[in-house]
Formats: sequence, C-alpha cells, structure tokens
Amino acid sequence: MSRLFDGTFARGGAADAVSDAAWFRALLEAEAALARAAARLGLVPTTAADAVTAACGDPGRLDLATVVAKAADAGNPVPPLVRVLQDAVGNDAARAVHVGATSQDILDTALVLLARNAIAAIDADLVAAAEAAARLAVAHRDDVVMGRTLMQQALPTTFGLKAAGWLAGLDGARLRLAEVVATLPVQYGGAAGTLAASGGSGVALRTAFAAELGLADTPVPWHTVRLPVADLAGALGAAAGVIATVALDVVLLAQTEVGEVSEGGSRGGSSALPHKHNPVAAISARACARRAPGLVGTLFGAMEQEHERSAGAWHSEWPTLTDLLTTVGSAAAWLTESLAGLRPDTERMAATVAAARDPELAGALADALTPTLGRGAAHDAAAEAVRSAAASGRPLTEVLAGRTDVDVAGLLPAAPDTGEAGAQVDAVLADHTRLTEGT
Repeated sequence: MSRLFDGTFARGGAADAVSDAAWFRALLEAEAALARAAARLGLVPTTAADAVTAACGDPGRLDLATVVAKAADAGNPVPPLVRVLQDAVGNDAARAVHVGATSQDILDTALVLLARNAIAAIDADLVAAAEAAARLAVAHRDDVVMGRTLMQQALPTTFGLKAAGWLAGLDGARLRLAEVVATLPVQYGGAAGTLAASGGSGVALRTAFAAELGLADTPVPWHTVRLPVADLAGALGAAAGVIATVALDVVLLAQTEVGEVSEGGSRGGSSALPHKHNPVAAISARACARRAPGLVGTLFGAMEQEHERSAGAWHSEWPTLTDLLTTVGSAAAWLTESLAGLRPDTERMAATVAAARDPELAGALADALTPTLGRGAAHDAAAEAVRSAAASGRPLTEVLAGRTDVDVAGLLPAAPDTGEAGAQVDAVLADHTRLTEGT
C-alpha cells in the first residue's frame, strides 16, 4: 500500500504487528522454538539450540536482505532464511536449524504468531471503543432519539439503547476473536506430512514445538485443511462488520439534516467548503472496514487446496491475511477515536422525536382499533389515516380529530414510550462489566 494512504489504512497497532520486520520476527521465533523443542527431546544438542535461539533473537546478525532478494526463487522466504540462519550459527549448530520441518511448517506457524500479536493490538482498540460506547450508554440511558428502520423514522428509542447495541456488538466481536486466538495451532508435519524427517519423534516434537510457543497442538498437520486461517478470516470479518455498522450510524446521525451527533477534534475540514466538519474518524473506520469482506472472500476461496501442498492458494494467504489484520486494526483504531470524542446533541434528538410523533400515534391507533376491527383491519385503518395526513400535509392528530371510535387525545402518553430500553441498556452494561472483569 502506498505510504500516502497509510495514515488512513495502516493506523493503530495492528499495522506494526504485521510489518515486514514483524514477519521476520515471527519466522525467527518459530525457528528458535523448533530448535529448543528438538533439544528438549534430545534430538539436537542444547548448545546448538541455544546458538539458534541467540541468532534468531538478534536479526541484526542475519543477512535478511538476501532473504528478501531470494524469497521469490523458492516461492517463499523460508529456504533462504534457513540458509542465512545456518551460516550465522556455523557448522556445529546448523543441525539445530529447521529440524525435520518443511517451509510451510515455519511459514504457517509464523502466520499464526503474527495473527496472535496483531489481534492483541486490535483487541486493545476494540476495548477502548467498547469503553467509549459504554460511557455513552450510561450517560444517555434515557435520552430519547428517533428510531429509524429502512432509513425511515419509526418509533422513539433511546440513545443509550443505541450505544448499548454498539457495545454489545463490539464485546461480541472481541469474544469471537478471543475464541479463535485460543485455538490457534502450531504447524509441523515435514515435507509431505508424514514426519519422516523427524527420526521417529515427530509427534512428540510437534507437541513440544506447540508448548514452546503457547499454541495448540494437533494430531495431524493442517497443510491443506485451512480451518485455522478460515476461523481467523471469519472472526476478523465479523469484527469489521460490527465496526462498519457503528461507524455508519455515526455518519448518518452526523448528517446536516439530522445533526444528532458530531465528532470532536480538529479533523474533518473540506478543501472547498470552510463551514464543513465531516465525521472523518467514522468515515475512515467505515472505509477500512469496507476492505475486509473482499479479503475474507479471498481467504475462504483459498481453502480449496490440493493433496499435501497447495500450488498457489496457500501462497495467496500471506499478504491477504496481513492486509486483513491491518485494515480491521485500522478500522478499530478509527472507531475508538470517533466514539471517544462523540458529542450527542440530546436537545436535537428530543426535538426530532417531538416533531414526529405521528408514527407512534399510528401504532397506538392500530392497537386501539384492534379489539373491534381485528389486527389486520386495524393496521389498514391506521395506514390509511397516515396516507391521508401525508396527502393533505396535516398532522395525523388533525386527521383523526373527528373520529368517535377512539379517544384520540388519550392515545399517546405525555412522554414518548421507549418500552424496556433502559432495562436492556442495564443488561448490556452488566454483561460488559463481567467481560472486562473476567467473570
């Protein structure tokens, strides 16, 4: 991606967690852990494993420029990395490098490590966004706002309930990501998955390798059964969808004609219109989240892989998952900024509700007519009254003024009816508290 757009699309900690330097760290971490696991089983000398670990921990000693230059020759960077690492540790320790492994073992394990680190950064931003949503839910628990369905005014709700919905989505996305991270597996199977190059200790070595890295063990390699990558893609795509929904709500509520929220801060200027204050953080969150579905689709498309090693589909995962982690992380970082500085205009919200009580009145009319007309006919009668009001340009109360079959004045309470909105806000906040406290 061009550096010109990195300020928007490579924002937050996830971008750093999947940089080229981070990729090298993950590859080297995998090689070092494999060497230590082999030493634990007595397959290589401990001194040799220590030498490999030391070299992997000091990338400055390694000729990584050669790895970059030669990565395309083998179709992936692991073969040149192994050679560079063996040169760095010398002949005596070289046997502890890449013990019984194939390139995919190291690359897949590094991919998992990279994703785990990036999701930790994404989670930090989701936590911050969720906390901002929780504050809004508490502060505006009972502040009325017009509910809108299919982009049309519906019935009153509360801004607290809207914010609680945001909060529930963000917390749900966090839980799904955490479930995936907890099951991320090591990869180890050797050239064709048989562990033939592991001297009869391959299964034990895979278990020890997983333990070194804090990853899940597997009974067989997952070289062409890409469920771990698909799980990552699905959870990240779902998080992006939640973020996009919240961001879109903010964008719509900030429209000039609505004006019920605005973003704080100095962002949002226009090159042509000095009066504008665009909700740039929400817009950017939405832009980043919009990139996720295509990347998720590529990863799901890459699940169809042949025999014991894919010719191309596997390779397509590396930059795609890297980009997906980056864009979801950027979306989360932008949403955090948007919600943290969000300024709800509760007076404007209340005024909109007060000026648009016709929908609520229509619902009350249908309810009042149901005992005598039946549900269907009552609904039709209320809808016809609404159409008459729209055609005449008069408020619905005036259209209904002559009716004798209902008490029009008594159809609506003095204050808008928001049902059990407050109780639902309290329930979401209680769930959020339990999640943050780990109970």
